[in-house]
Amino acid sequence: MARRYRVGVVGFAHMHVNELVERLAATGRCDFVGVADTVPATPSLTEVEGSRRANLARALGAPGGPRRFGEWRGLLEEGLDLVIFCPEISQHAEVAEAFAGRGVHLLTEKPLAGSVADTDRMIAAARKAGVALVTNWPITWRPAVRAVKAIVESGEIGEVVQFRWRNMASLGPMAHGSLHPGSTTIGLVSEAEKASEWWHQKAAGGGALLDYCCYGACLAAWIVGMPQEVRAMAVNLMSPGDAEDNATLLLRFPRAVGTIEASWTSFHNGVPNGPIVMGTHGTLVVDGPKVLVFTERGSAVPSRVEEGVALPEGRGTIGEEMLHHIETGAALHPTLDVALNREAVAILDAGRRAAETGVAVVL
Repeated sequence: MARRYRVGVVGFAHMHVNELVERLAATGRCDFVGVADTVPATPSLTEVEGSRRANLARALGAPGGPRRFGEWRGLLEEGLDLVIFCPEISQHAEVAEAFAGRGVHLLTEKPLAGSVADTDRMIAAARKAGVALVTNWPITWRPAVRAVKAIVESGEIGEVVQFRWRNMASLGPMAHGSLHPGSTTIGLVSEAEKASEWWHQKAAGGGALLDYCCYGACLAAWIVGMPQEVRAMAVNLMSPGDAEDNATLLLRFPRAVGTIEASWTSFHNGVPNGPIVMGTHGTLVVDGPKVLVFTERGSAVPSRVEEGVALPEGRGTIGEEMLHHIETGAALHPTLDVALNREAVAILDAGRRAAETGVAVVL
């Protein structure tokens, strides 16, 4: 008989917690014991879809009929096997250390942390306890992104000389209008409601740099390798709070350069968000679910179109991959593993410091 898992959920700041709960629930092997939110620095003023209060209410319907705890540390006494934790990024390390100390496997949402120091705290706690520490990325499950890595490794486009990433069109968290409780029409979220959410608070780990540059950092480290130097600019153009709503990182690799753009003010991009990888013999452009492969000089038409790379059977979701890793010890997909996630955080940390000082940060 397949093993069952006692699961807790701590922190509902990040709306991606909903995906993690649903994917683990879909395995049919998880009983959700309890849920609890962390205490935000500023009380949330909204219950719209995607807000922390809405996320918590949604988790209460998970299999097992989880009980709501007023204090998240109460879940430490519940004999959990696994905890999903999605508080504001500034609280990742504290929560991870506490549960690792009780021998609980750890699953969180990107990015793993907001600094290398916090990342190392989490990794040390997980290694000492012998538990898994896994970071989910929505891009991991995109076949086209996985295909880019395979094509680069095949040598088809030659040596990589340039990497680009830009997030999809976005006006920031909950800015597109979300359903208010009891409403059937999508309404605008007020500036006060947005400002009360951690996303717009720098000290909590909010801002476009961590939110969206993290994707480019993860993919750059995976596809190209670690950069030697990071330059950056981060500004707040029109968002409430003190966190930036636009950021750009410039990466210098040993034999390549990279650009990572993040924006909460882009109504429409007009161009693929990527990743875009340019090599000495060709270029790869991720456009939606496909990879456009250009290997003919001067041609505006791709030489071919790659549909993507499939994942192994039974490992096609974060829920399946998490349980498979716990039970078999098999290596995770690289983007989920702590080694690559530490590198991604190192790039982000360097980018944050470079934006604050105006000086390039050497890694």
